Amino acid sequence: MSELLNKRAPDFNLPAVGGGRFRLSEAAGKILVINFWSAECAWSRRADVVLVYRMITWVSKGVVVVGIISNVTELETDVFPEAQRRGVKYSLLLDAGNVVSDHYRAHTTPQFYICDQKQIIRYAGALDDGNDQHPTAKVIYVDRAVSALLAGKQPDPAVTNPFGCPIVRRSKEGNVQAL
Repeated sequence: MSELLNKRAPDFNLPAVGGGRFRLSEAAGKILVINFWSAECAWSRRADVVLVYRMITWVSKGVVVVGIISNVTELETDVFPEAQRRGVKYSLLLDAGNVVSDHYRAHTTPQFYICDQKQIIRYAGALDDGNDQHPTAKVIYVDRAVSALLAGKQPDPAVTNPFGCPIVRRSKEGNVQAL
């Protein structure tokens, strides 16, 4: 994860839930928040509470948010109703075969990568400092990182340990497993 920091974000071109496609280059010139998203994960649901609220001000500042669905167990028909319940207004993208999650070395949902206007990854990690032992967050890392980039500064911290649910992948043998 940290080996991607300060490097150009790996390109992707993915189908969106509900139709259309999204390519990384569409966010050129804007700050991009990439969220490895899940309809099943309570930690991803918790992250959406923060993101839905933050999007109210971020959109007018040129911040783009995308959710990437990499769990092989989550089908578009299951994802759409859950996204509506959560009030998700950003694009949810389908990462069949875990191609993008592998390139980004994502292993949990939620897991965030934030790119500057030149598509350089400037933050990688968790939404905040909440976890099983301390579920109430004191620091929202994603908000700090976006605010820093909007101010022309580097995020501090730039890397945190993501916390959430494992991304469910299909093994080489064809078995479904959480890694």
